[in-house]
Order: sequence, then structure tokens, then C-alpha cells
Amino acid sequence: MDLAVLGGSSGLRLAEAIGYRLGVPLTRRVVERFPDGEIHVQILDSVRGADLYLIQSAVIAPEGGLLEMLLLSDACRRAGSARVTAVMPYLPYARQDRRATGREAVGARVVADFLGAGKFDRVIAIDLHSAALEGVFAVPVEHLTAVPLLVDALRAGVARDTVVVAPDLGAAKLADRYAALLGLPAAMVHKTRESGSRVRAGAIAGDVSGRAVLIVDDMISTGGTNEAAVAALRTAGCRAELDIAATHGLLVGGAVERLQRLHPRRITVTDSALHRDLPAPFEVLSVAALLADAIGRLHQERSLSELVMHA
Repeated sequence: MDLAVLGGSSGLRLAEAIGYRLGVPLTRRVVERFPDGEIHVQILDSVRGADLYLIQSAVIAPEGGLLEMLLLSDACRRAGSARVTAVMPYLPYARQDRRATGREAVGARVVADFLGAGKFDRVIAIDLHSAALEGVFAVPVEHLTAVPLLVDALRAGVARDTVVVAPDLGAAKLADRYAALLGLPAAMVHKTRESGSRVRAGAIAGDVSGRAVLIVDDMISTGGTNEAAVAALRTAGCRAELDIAATHGLLVGGAVERLQRLHPRRITVTDSALHRDLPAPFEVLSVAALLADAIGRLHQERSLSELVMHA
């Protein structure tokens, strides 16, 4: 079975980097819109009998990106692909994993069912908002983690008296993982979300007085959570040295400027969800090698135990 790599519109740059590492040229395709807005796709190379990996990171206008994935998957299936895997480094709607008020959709489940219509054999994702999301998919989910990649980049610049801080309860386990790998203590900020972009931070569990802080999370969206956390930490007496790290840098709205106003030394994210260059103090790490390694192992039916997130 031949290996094939196909990039969607929002995953093309990452797909090119993955294909380069695997020594596989990208499968050529056409993605266009008709005048009425309908998406039209066409596969230009033979994929008959192929083990195909479709790369897409639908952040901006995720609905269109998801539909494009289904159309590309259908085109590949009809062209004879033996296996099609959805590679979604960032999974949209992952934060909508429960009903907070009772009259809401569980968006993560809807997306899982939607992807199920694409007849994917498996899904590859990185640092899901919740590991429990694997349970809403009918197909296997290979849940990779970029934490070791981020830790390796952070290690040399983190002071010995740094505290790893979770900006909310949801990031507490993640902060513990960073802390264990870095040999540092952990703390947590209690957060209340007031709207999609506004949050309020309260008490801090852990001692940050006189210490440098490293705030970690699975994603940075508007930057509101980090802004509130920094305010609470500085009120609690932390030092001025501030580092921020997250796997997914969505950075929507005015997030870049909002984070720059916090005067961090470094903000480290990956290119799992990025579609633009970032100014200082941002540092962007590529997940192409991680994904290429995972794809190569899956294609050769080898274990992924060294790459996956362990709860």
C-alpha cells in the first residue's frame, strides 16, 4: 500500500512540511468555490490503493474547512484509496464538550459525527482540549502531544525558581505534566468565564510570591484567560519574568496585541493552528516532525506509544 499525503486549504503549508520529511510528494488536488459558494474538489493524482493522510487545521471558518475535508475524503474514496486518515492537529469545537447551561449543543459530538460521515478510518489530533473527547468518536483517535517539544524549547530559558501555572482548572493536569518534565512546582488560577473573550480570575492554588511564572495551556484563543491569570498572579506577588506556552496558537481577534501588553519574555506556540507569521516575543515551533513520525509509524503498523498523550 503506497503512502499518500494530501493537504486541505488550511493545512497545505503543514502538509508540505510533513510530505518533505516523509519523502512523499503531495497529492495534487483542486479546491475551488462555485459562484453560489459551494465547494468543489478534485483529486488530480492517482490514489488507488493508497494509505492516504488528509491534513487540515480548520481554525478560521471551521465549518467550511470541515466540509472541505469530507468532500476530499469522498473524492479519495471514490478514486480507490484503501485507507483515509483525517489529520487535524487542532480539532475545532473541542471546547464545546459539555452543556454548561442545559440548552446548548455539544459541538464536539456534532463534529465527531460530522467527520464520521467522511468515512475516515481514524483521526489524528494533537493535545485535545479534553482527553475524554476520544470517546465521542466512532473511529480510533490517535491523540498525540506536543508537550515534550514545547518543554525542550522552554527548558534552557526557564529559571530554577519558576512556577508552572495552569490559568484555569481545565489546564491543571497539563500544568502538572509540564512541571514534572521541567522539575518545577505547579500552581493554578481559579477562573470564571464571563463571555467568549472576557474572564475573571480569582484565588490562586499554590505559592507564586517572588517567583517567575510559566503559564501553560492547550490553546490560546483571544488571550483573555492569560490576561486575567497574569493580573491575578501579579497581584499575588510573582516576579516580572513571565513565559507563556500553548500547543495551539489560535490568536484570534486582538490576541497578539493583548498578549504583547502583558510584557512576557517569550510566548511559545506550535504551528498546529497558525496561518500567519508572528512578531516578537512569539516563538513558533513546528509539529511537522511529530506528525510525520506518527504517520510513518501508522503506515508501517508500528507503535505510537512514545508520541501519544497519556492521561
